[in-house]
Amino acid sequence: MGSPTVIEPAVPPGSPVSDQPSKSSFKRVLTGSMAGAVLEWYDFAIYGILAATVLGPLFFPGEDGITKLLLALATQGLGFVARPLGGVVFGHLGDKYGRKPMLVTTFILLGTATAAIGLLPTYDQIGIWATVLLVVLRMIQGFALGGEFGAAVLLVSEYGEPKRRGFWASWPQAGAPMGTVLATVVVSVLAFFLADDAFDQWGWRVAFLFAIPLLIVGFWVRRGVEESPVFKAAQEQAARAPQVEERSSILEALSRPRAVLTGLGMRLGENIAFYVYTVFVIAYATTYFDFHRGDVIMAVTFASLFQFVGMIGGGAWSDRVGRRTAMLVPAVILVVWAPVFFWLVQLESLPMLWLGVCVGAFFHGMLAGPEAAWITELFPTRYRYAGSSLVFQGSSIIAGAPAPFIAVWLIDNYGVGMVVGYLVVTMSITVIALLLSRETKGVDLDEIA
Repeated sequence: MGSPTVIEPAVPPGSPVSDQPSKSSFKRVLTGSMAGAVLEWYDFAIYGILAATVLGPLFFPGEDGITKLLLALATQGLGFVARPLGGVVFGHLGDKYGRKPMLVTTFILLGTATAAIGLLPTYDQIGIWATVLLVVLRMIQGFALGGEFGAAVLLVSEYGEPKRRGFWASWPQAGAPMGTVLATVVVSVLAFFLADDAFDQWGWRVAFLFAIPLLIVGFWVRRGVEESPVFKAAQEQAARAPQVEERSSILEALSRPRAVLTGLGMRLGENIAFYVYTVFVIAYATTYFDFHRGDVIMAVTFASLFQFVGMIGGGAWSDRVGRRTAMLVPAVILVVWAPVFFWLVQLESLPMLWLGVCVGAFFHGMLAGPEAAWITELFPTRYRYAGSSLVFQGSSIIAGAPAPFIAVWLIDNYGVGMVVGYLVVTMSITVIALLLSRETKGVDLDEIA
């Protein structure tokens, strides 16, 4: 039986939430979700780029350049450690009070913390307190991001047309490459117009303070977003049902662990691949080979455009062939591409570096694009925010957080072969998780239990 073409909340005709959201409402939801996704990944990309270049010497003591790099990347990982906590807190609140309040709250926290990093004094100015403050702000960023992404994806998924859910849900997912593009463009422009000394002294601060105008625009858009019709329908149903003891939506999701574990397995290789092709490659190419920082950053910028196209295309393709097939194909390709990518970088040719990064980013996009709809479809409305956040952000602790750090440590101690193995093994786990998962394309978000 074909999927319905519009959302039909399971409420009596004539009730307020039975009215379909207007096209203008959906456009505002999509714009607001994209604005937040771009800001959140701009924030994280800016830190990743600058951690691999200037933040180590400014905020960490010591003489060894590799040690400073590892410490800077480890601090980036701390932001990921806070993400599951944010997912738990905002996931529970979002399932209880609605998606929209979380969308606004997390957005303000994220943008404010990012701008504050741009105002921090350095280690030379206030000693270890500079490092402590940087860590605290990274934790706030991670905490906010833990709740932000689930709200953005859920609102679009619960608003959008079911038969095109993969396509629409891939747009907030595509905020990652767009945020990366914006971050690398900002850093590239600053690096072009400023001498190296000026950039290292104060130019990097401008990149973080750029979050302020993004925050203002995004907040204005998000303030006008309406609550999800699927959530409102579920709330009305709950109000009419016999009163039962309320249970945390986090506990509800954990009590049915198969969906959470399948999602975590799928996200493992996907998440690691993302940070290898966008963060680790900058440190790797500039530290171990004679690539200029600006050239590598430009390659990552261009590759992010390929990633964006891959995400939108992958999301749309999943609406035709199903989520599993649409994700399995690029996952298998990425297993094969890992050794090819490092071989191309070792050629020390800029065009080959571009080829390696762009192809990897494109197929990562094809894999990540459909996952937003797929993860949303794994959970019922009453704990969808919590379950989705556990998958999206729980994977950050085991995958995204340590990925750049582990890759640098492996290559420094054991050589590039171990990093290739790291990518191949984790992406193979993603393939296995997808093979064991169920197809979710076309499910009714109002009815799944």
